[in-house]
Amino acid sequence: MIIQALLAEFEQEVTSTRKLLDAVPEKDLGYKPSPTSWTMGELAQHIATIYYWYTGTLTQSVYDIAADHLERGSTSDIKATRELFEKNVELARKALQGVTEESLTENWTMKAGGHTVLGPLPRGTVARSFLFNHIYHHRGEMIVYLRATGNKVPGLYGPTYEQSQGKKAG
Repeated sequence: MIIQALLAEFEQEVTSTRKLLDAVPEKDLGYKPSPTSWTMGELAQHIATIYYWYTGTLTQSVYDIAADHLERGSTSDIKATRELFEKNVELARKALQGVTEESLTENWTMKAGGHTVLGPLPRGTVARSFLFNHIYHHRGEMIVYLRATGNKVPGLYGPTYEQSQGKKAG
């Protein structure tokens, strides 16, 4: 039951992430709200990259992120980021389809070289927090970036505020 729920949520949220990435305009990829923030292009690429981490999280007991090299392309090319997203979604889907209820209870650790970054924690906890919730967090940031640059925000869970205001006026 848990596996089916994760798969269903994954598919629903992939659709929402796709809608959001499709709303990111090339002209605003260099926008950053503060000196310490990522650019819109870097944030979009990070969102696409999180899907890549599903494989290391769901198929390995220790995932060394420093030893795993992903060719990401330029953060100033939204088309390349969308392609990265689609490729990583396929890898994530395959890894998620291979999960068992038992494997979700096993401990998992992320390392960066010899340094432990996360864990050990039960893999199911990591899947919810580091994978699913991590994407949702950054999607929320992207919505703020889109609004700050005057771009339209797609409705992910129904109409956006702007969409609902337009319906009232009409």
